[in-house]
Amino acid sequence: MTYQNNFLITEKANSIQPFITMDVMEKAQQQEKKGLNIIHMEVGEPDFETPSVIKNAAIEAIQKGDTHYTNSLGKIEFRKEIAHYYQKKYNINFSPDQVLVTSGTSPAMYLIFAATLEQGDEVILSNPYYACYPKIIKFLGGNPVFVPVYEEDGFKYDINAIKKYITPRTKLIMVNSPSNPTGMVYDKEDLQAIADLGYYTLSDEIYHGLVYKGEEHSMLEFTDRTFILDGFSKRYAMTGWRLGYLIAPQEYIRPLQKIQQNFFICANSFIQTAGIAALKNCDDAVKNMAAIYNKRRIFILKRLQDIGIACKVEPSGAFYVLANVKKFSNDSFRLAFDILDKAGVALTPGIDFGENAEGYLRISYATSMNNIREGMLRLEKYFSEL
Repeated sequence: MTYQNNFLITEKANSIQPFITMDVMEKAQQQEKKGLNIIHMEVGEPDFETPSVIKNAAIEAIQKGDTHYTNSLGKIEFRKEIAHYYQKKYNINFSPDQVLVTSGTSPAMYLIFAATLEQGDEVILSNPYYACYPKIIKFLGGNPVFVPVYEEDGFKYDINAIKKYITPRTKLIMVNSPSNPTGMVYDKEDLQAIADLGYYTLSDEIYHGLVYKGEEHSMLEFTDRTFILDGFSKRYAMTGWRLGYLIAPQEYIRPLQKIQQNFFICANSFIQTAGIAALKNCDDAVKNMAAIYNKRRIFILKRLQDIGIACKVEPSGAFYVLANVKKFSNDSFRLAFDILDKAGVALTPGIDFGENAEGYLRISYATSMNNIREGMLRLEKYFSEL
């Protein structure tokens, strides 16, 4: 038989880099199947149960038949509740019609880049950065432009450095506070300075609610020329529920909505109802989880100091620490997998988050204190024997 067409995998599919965090986790799971005990400190997944009030709301919604398509923007009741949350928490007012509900924040990110970037347009990112940002930008034809940020500065942007990377193709400046992977939190002066540059920003605020010193601020407090990414995975322990949203300037909503209609249709109906319950009833649950994370953070920072791999500036948000292992290795990929094999601790190599994170390991404290204690003992033994 002669075939007329050769179906080839596209270059963009072949060239996209793996998410190394997931590679580490999957190898760790293979080790566990062999009977080995692995301490998981590689993934950013809360170890808490989703609060009961959220689960009960979803169950009740299913039983009532809340299982159909919603408006592609999301349920108006849910979007109103999101707008009310921002008014209450940040004293910001915007229309519920500026909110688009998505199945997690990754689709929201995809929508924003699809609606704002032509081929070759640029997005400014800090380096280190969340591993998936540049991959989505490149997949949609944009160019990530990396501004190095440094440990001694708390991994924060330097405004003058940003200016050096701005070109006529600059479309967005991306902000992530609290940050993955650094745990850094921008204060209001930092965000105001970025807003004053006059460019549209994209602010990933998924770790809001998990701040242990000072307080977090939304970019919407400083400019309306911004897109906001947020969701329920982190502060409400709802990773598997896949519920997120974006907030956008009104003129972008219809283009974003059309992309949503064609690619994703709408977010899950009864999970949006659960989201309403989270916003209305879970402030105390979030505060409790944050208090426990902070105890873990304080403990892990002390232990990393003992081991000799502490970072210079204390992270104050999210649930990550970048451990500085440069005196042991400048190949974080190889080091992370060696630690997994020899110490049974799963960590993410810094290189997953950019060249400026090489020589670091990201450690997640979204796990129990017992696991953290054991993980630190194993790391202490591993590094003492190097």
